Amino acid sequence: MEDAPVEDKRQRLTFRRLSGLDRSGPPPPETQPGAPLRPWTIPNAIGYARLLLVPVFLVLALNSESGTDALPAVLFAIIGWSDYLDGIAARVTRQYSRMGALLDPLVDRMLILSGVIVCWHFDLLPRWALAILTARELFMLGLARYAMYRQVELKINWLGRWGVWPIFSALFFALCSVEWLALACLYVGLVLVLGSTVQYVRDGLRMARGQGSS
Repeated sequence: MEDAPVEDKRQRLTFRRLSGLDRSGPPPPETQPGAPLRPWTIPNAIGYARLLLVPVFLVLALNSESGTDALPAVLFAIIGWSDYLDGIAARVTRQYSRMGALLDPLVDRMLILSGVIVCWHFDLLPRWALAILTARELFMLGLARYAMYRQVELKINWLGRWGVWPIFSALFFALCSVEWLALACLYVGLVLVLGSTVQYVRDGLRMARGQGSS
C-alpha cells in the first residue's frame, strides 16, 4: 500500500487548531529537542520583533511620569497579543522550528518581568505579589535550563497556559490605571501559575527518574 500524501498526514487546520484552542496530538517534530533551529522563518521574524520591542516598552514606561502613559500600555498589549500571531503564522505556513519553541516562552517571560519592573517602580501593584511572580519566573528560567541540561522536555501544561493571560492582563490593566481589575487578574493568575510550577517540577522529576532507571 502506498503511503498517504504528506498533506493527509498533517492534521486538518480547523479554526480550533488555527487559534490554538485544539492542541491535541503530538507536537510538530520540528519543535522537539535535537531538531534544527531553523531561525529564518516568518513566525520567528514575528518573535524577533516582539523581542526587540520589549526593551522599547521598558524604556518608554520607565521614562513616563507615572508608568501609566498610553503608548507603553499599547506597546505592552501589542507584544503580548502578538504571541497569538506567530503561532497562527506557524500553523498557516507550517514553518515550525526549534527556535520558535524556545523563543516564544523567552519573550513572554521577558515581557512579564519588564511589566513587573514598571509596576514595582511606580507601585502600581502590591510589591509582595510582584516579588512572588518574579521569583516564579526566575525559577522557571532556571528549571528550563536544568531540563535542557538533563535533556528533559518540559511540556507546557494547561495551568500554565491559562495562567499567563491573567498575569498579562493584570500588568496591562495596572499600566492603564484600572486597579481593581488588575488586582483581580493578578491574584487569579498567581494561583494558576504557581499551580503550574508545581506540576512542572513534578513532571520534570518523574521524567528525570525515568531517564535514570532506563
